[in-house]
This record gives sequence, structure tokens and C-alpha cells, in this order.
Amino acid sequence: MTLGERMTGLRKKLKLSQNELGKRVSTSGDIIGRYERDEVKPSIEVASKIADELEVSLDYMMGKTDIELDKAIVNRVLEIQKLSQDDRDCILKNLDAFLRDAKTRQAYAS
Repeated sequence: MTLGERMTGLRKKLKLSQNELGKRVSTSGDIIGRYERDEVKPSIEVASKIADELEVSLDYMMGKTDIELDKAIVNRVLEIQKLSQDDRDCILKNLDAFLRDAKTRQAYAS
């Protein structure tokens, strides 16, 4: 999937017009249209602003990953990173246990 295709899909998912997205990233709707048609590529600064407005990582928007990160989860991870090492270790051990249990439930449900 191209950058333009991803942008179009994400923009429509958020029910934004090209003009609305353009205003949010300090450009025009016409330029957004050109990005979406893959006629031109945005600068890294503009691409970063667009990714922020579309609530995805820059890697996802650029096609470097197919995992569309949930902004709320990313914010939680950032909060965890601000904690002391001991608190992070405790949280990650609990998270690992929950993930293990969820995978086990999925395996038995199949």
C-alpha cells in the first residue's frame, strides 16, 4: 500500500476532508490531494504532522510497518517509560503474565 493510499484511508476513517487535514497541518487541501494521489511526497516534517493528525505512527503511514498503533496505548507506554526502573519492571512483569494468559486462552479457543 502506498503512502497516498494509507493517507486516504486514514483520513476517511477519521471523516476528515482534504481541506480539513490540510488546515490542521498548515497546508492546502490541494496539496493533501497530491500526496494522496502519490504525485508528490511530503517532507518529513509535514509527513510527521500528518501522521499525528491521523493518529498513527510515521512508520505506519510510510509503510514501514503494517501495525497501526493505538494512540492511547502509545501514550501508556510513554508514561511507563517515565517511571523508575523498579516500577517499569513490575509493570512489565504483570503485563507479560497477562499476555501469556491471553495467548493461552486463544490457543485453547482455537
